[in-house]
Amino acid sequence: MRIGLITPEPGHPLLAGTAALLAPDHAVEVLDPLAPGDALLSPADVYLLKSKTPHALGLARDLERRGVPVVNSAAATGLCQDRTEMAELALRAGLPFAATRTFDSLSAWAPGASPAGPVVVKSRYSYRGDLVARVDDPAGLEKLAADWPREPVVVQAFAPNSGWDHKLWAIGDQVFSALRRSELSPGGRGPTRPLAVDELPAGWADLVRRTGAVFSLDVYGVDVIDTGDGTPLIVDINAFPGIRGQAGAPQALAALALRRAAGRTRFTR
Repeated sequence: MRIGLITPEPGHPLLAGTAALLAPDHAVEVLDPLAPGDALLSPADVYLLKSKTPHALGLARDLERRGVPVVNSAAATGLCQDRTEMAELALRAGLPFAATRTFDSLSAWAPGASPAGPVVVKSRYSYRGDLVARVDDPAGLEKLAADWPREPVVVQAFAPNSGWDHKLWAIGDQVFSALRRSELSPGGRGPTRPLAVDELPAGWADLVRRTGAVFSLDVYGVDVIDTGDGTPLIVDINAFPGIRGQAGAPQALAALALRRAAGRTRFTR
């Protein structure tokens, strides 16, 4: 089989570990989104989309039009970059997602706004270094608007919690989990702690899989906070996150890639 990696960073631990598992028996090809070469002339059997740039999404769409499977699809990846569309789909599907309001810019919303209690303000469009901040009062909102005046944002009520985010990931049907100190906690983002899947509250692993089905994702992350008594609240969904340091993740990704590649080979060749 030929497995392609759409990424500018093939040394990422998850991808590097997956490639090492595949390499003895299969060809692993790195496809830089900015320099795709002749990939469309002789595409691999499957591609893993570990990039969310416009170039990467455009390349993935071209491959999909050629009948080549891409994990995750360009459409599913793009959907997870728009937090407004993400929230709308999750809530329509009955997922326990945080209620979300959207504003064209902070400068348009902040004047005269007086949130009832603390809120979480995030960039509408997810990207590296985007805005994620807790605002407790009008003065804090005014300062944030001065720093990010033109930023399209979503606003969610701050849900009281322990200060730890449950970082839940899935590759196919296999779920992985950890605890990470929230970036919204007073001390800022802290270390990640291991958390076995069987230590999760009842039903949470199934909630992750249901989220993947709703969003048509194969490799994804679901950020969940415990609002009390094991009640989950989803605050973010990510397409193809890093899943660093999770035992078995490269093996699960390699197996998923081979299944998808075999499906294409069986039905199109």
